Amino acid sequence: MNTVTVNNRPLAPSKIVCVGRNYVAHIEELGNEVPDDMVVFLKPNSAIGEELRAEFGGEPLHYEGELAFAVAAGELAAVGFGLDLTRRDLQGKLKAAGLPWERAKAFDGAALFSDFVPLPAAGVDGLGLELEVDGQPRQRGDTSLMLYPPRVVLEQLAGFMRLEDGDILMTGTPAGVGPVRRGETFTGRVVAGGRPLVEASWQAR
Repeated sequence: MNTVTVNNRPLAPSKIVCVGRNYVAHIEELGNEVPDDMVVFLKPNSAIGEELRAEFGGEPLHYEGELAFAVAAGELAAVGFGLDLTRRDLQGKLKAAGLPWERAKAFDGAALFSDFVPLPAAGVDGLGLELEVDGQPRQRGDTSLMLYPPRVVLEQLAGFMRLEDGDILMTGTPAGVGPVRRGETFTGRVVAGGRPLVEASWQAR
């Protein structure tokens, strides 16, 4: 089982639960419609990777920076930065045919994470994310911009799915997504009150 580091301990999530279309600006940049209900899809433990790849199976990959939360005892226990990697061309074909997205979202290495650290004293309110590529800002967002803030995500998921300790919730991406290019350095961080809580960097290969 692949692991992530949560509060200085290695944990193996049983699953990664992802929320799609959670920022209006990102919905608009991809030409999608605002959904009537929360969009949910899963990535398996095998999707957790450490290397940022520019392509998979000969197809270019696209990046999506996200706030990610580790769950313990049914609560949001820690926060980290996550990269959701997508086979965008394949995803477009699957969506057009009305088929599930897993082939485009759940492949090996499709989820990269920083360490997960304790939530600040203020909790999840005001948490934000920043993504830079080669030192240039690409993505920025925070919980106030989400259609479904983290606590609402947790509540809705609990209505139909059991979350195990160590499971990860990825809460959607703000505008600014794009292709990963070999050699670029991606630096993602979680911020609270304008101060960084945790960050991680990857060089695309």
